Amino acid sequence: QVQLVESGGGLVQAGGSLRLSCAASGRTFSSYVMGWFRQAPGKEREFVARISESGGSTYYADSVKGRFTISRDNAKNTVYLQMNSLKPEDTAVYYCAASATPFAYFVAGSYDYWGQGTQVTVSS
Repeated sequence: QVQLVESGGGLVQAGGSLRLSCAASGRTFSSYVMGWFRQAPGKEREFVARISESGGSTYYADSVKGRFTISRDNAKNTVYLQMNSLKPEDTAVYYCAASATPFAYFVAGSYDYWGQGTQVTVSS
C-alpha cells in the first residue's frame, strides 16, 4: 500500500498560480510513475499530467500544456504540479496517483494508488 496526501489547493484568481504537492509514503517512491488527475462537479475524472519514475519523461493533457508543470523530488518522496495562468475551467478537485505498472498514463485505471484530493478553485 502507498499513501498519498495532496496539499496546496485553494482559491486563486484567473491568471494566478498554485503549486500542488503530493507526499508519498514508502521507500519505493522512485519506482512509481506519478500522475495528476482532476475532477470537476458533474464531470469525469480526467488526466492532467504524468511523470516517469526518475522524472525524465513528462506528458500533459492538451488543456494544460504550456501552463502546468509536473516534477518530482524522489529524495523527498514528493511530486509537484506547478499551475500557472490558471483559468476558471481548471476548477476541480485534483488527485495525485501512483502506478507501479503503468500501461496507459492517461487513464485513471492505470494507477494503483490515489490521494484524497485537494480543491482548486479559480475565480474570474
